[in-house]
Amino acid sequence: MIPRIILVASLATVARSSQPGAPAPVAAPMRDLEWGQINFIHTTDIHGWLGGHLQEPQYSADWGDYISFTSHMRKKADEKGVDLLVIDTGDRIEGNGLYDASNPKGKYSYDIFGEQTIDALCTGNHELYQETSVAREHNTTVPKFKHSYIASNLDYIEPETGNQIPQAQRYIKFTTKNLGYNVVALGFLFNFDRNANNSVVQPVEEAMKEEWFQKAIREKPDLFLVIGHVGLRMKEFEQIFKVIRDENWYTPIAFLGGHAHVRDARKFDDKAYAIASGRYFETIGFLSIDGIKKKSGSEVSAEAAVTFKRRYIDNNLFGLHYHTGLNESTFPTEHGRNVSRLIAEGRKALNLDDSFGCASQDLWMSRAPYPSDSSIFSWLETQVLPDSIVNEERKDVPRLAIVNTGAIRFDIFKGAFTKDSTYLISPFISRFNYIPDVPYAVASKVLELLNNGGPVFSSALDTQYLTIPEQAVPRGPFFEAASAETDNEGRRLLFADVDSPQKPLSLSGANSLSKQDEDKGKDDPELIGGYTTRDDLGDDGDDAIHSPIKFYAVPNCIQAKISFPSPPGNGDGNDTAPAPDPETVDLVFIDYVQPWVIKALQFSGGDYSNDNVKVYTNSTLTDVIAGWVKKHWKKDC
Repeated sequence: MIPRIILVASLATVARSSQPGAPAPVAAPMRDLEWGQINFIHTTDIHGWLGGHLQEPQYSADWGDYISFTSHMRKKADEKGVDLLVIDTGDRIEGNGLYDASNPKGKYSYDIFGEQTIDALCTGNHELYQETSVAREHNTTVPKFKHSYIASNLDYIEPETGNQIPQAQRYIKFTTKNLGYNVVALGFLFNFDRNANNSVVQPVEEAMKEEWFQKAIREKPDLFLVIGHVGLRMKEFEQIFKVIRDENWYTPIAFLGGHAHVRDARKFDDKAYAIASGRYFETIGFLSIDGIKKKSGSEVSAEAAVTFKRRYIDNNLFGLHYHTGLNESTFPTEHGRNVSRLIAEGRKALNLDDSFGCASQDLWMSRAPYPSDSSIFSWLETQVLPDSIVNEERKDVPRLAIVNTGAIRFDIFKGAFTKDSTYLISPFISRFNYIPDVPYAVASKVLELLNNGGPVFSSALDTQYLTIPEQAVPRGPFFEAASAETDNEGRRLLFADVDSPQKPLSLSGANSLSKQDEDKGKDDPELIGGYTTRDDLGDDGDDAIHSPIKFYAVPNCIQAKISFPSPPGNGDGNDTAPAPDPETVDLVFIDYVQPWVIKALQFSGGDYSNDNVKVYTNSTLTDVIAGWVKKHWKKDC
């Protein structure tokens, strides 16, 4: 059955998000949600964006609006006599001023997030990079959600005793409210190995050998629920699926993943599907399952037909009103309004709207080719790094400055660049290290090795960890086919087939409206650019129909040449001789990439180790960007 598409011609008034200054959502053609017996509402990789997107109308609802939405959706489930579960799969921190600008970090956001009622949640890798964030997760979020937090392969090291204990329960069993289905739920993290010392991540294949896991998969539930901070195409979910399926041939399995920052759905078999629900609180995922046969002491028959449906909901009030059947006056709940107020108060206390300068144009991570004048990476390479990466004691020494593209997490929009913007762009506390006086013949080979990978690096130092998440994690066949395409100038495109904002409409008529729909919608507003997702269930997953956006490949790392010798000549600009290469350079790099840099130097003939590394500047990349903006961009927009 083809999902019904509702073409909305106009709105008398379009409600604004609950946060002051957020843009009004834009009317769009909408697809209905398709309910089943068990339904899931899913968030992942929120990265602190609890206030919503204050510069993008299609993602402008906040966490208070989301709380109102889930409250209404639970009531709808009750009215329909079906079940609804709310899920979050980690990476709740790092990436927004509401989390990163406070001291201690998360002073406001932990309490705000905790206002939501969540039926199952797990940990992401970002909760584990710093010992302080590991401790806050264990001491704040885990107790808040003590009955629903699952940590199947994650342990915590108690600071008082040194004991290694489970971060939370390994799995949970529960019975759904309305239909009484028995569910066994697991919660995993991918095989992450850069976690802080007060945490232990057990490889998934080892955790599955544990007695508790073997007991869990020998339960006879009506549904296995596997939540995880795991990309849908990564090996960990495949391993878990195989082991559960070998023990339970016909039991439906629902996977809810994350980490890849994409919208995606994957089919494992006819009774096992997975959904990932984007990033940065842009997307609210909806997964429904129908045809589940309740067990009565015996195995479900092979003939039992189970269907999975999904929808990727743009997080704005227009869509949330549409899916709940409510409006500006009937949608907000008292609880939701109170949470929106807490967000506004936190943002005000942190001065997140204070402007550092005015961006004269948009600068894109992936929506513009690199290199180009519209690329945020070209801007860093040619303007920010040369002007800002300076050690006064060595300011005249030629240097190469390397930053991995994964250190940048969001675009810059034309207009005010605020305190909040600095954390949206680069929230991490990484600083700059260097190795002095490296022969240029050796140092000049490092960037190519970092960008090309290959046998130089071990699996623990896979260069995929250097680039942006949307490009790093394995995807499905739609993505692989599209990623071989280039634009008219030969630049490689990563289209929106799986991860979304980006497939040119001309490549697939399936994402455009039919002729009949076009005729009905001639008076509708022009489509706003956004996600045009293709996944294992087709190309109709997005709730709002968008115009597609191109998405370009980016390198793993970029490099700026700073204080290099000038070309010989009289300096009149007509010199044709190339500048001589320096004999040695300071090799400067953001500290995150240090293991890869050391390995690349060794492969290039340099006898270097961590013992040769020194601190170049104590400024973080966030500090560097903010300082450059204050210095170079006019304050008044």
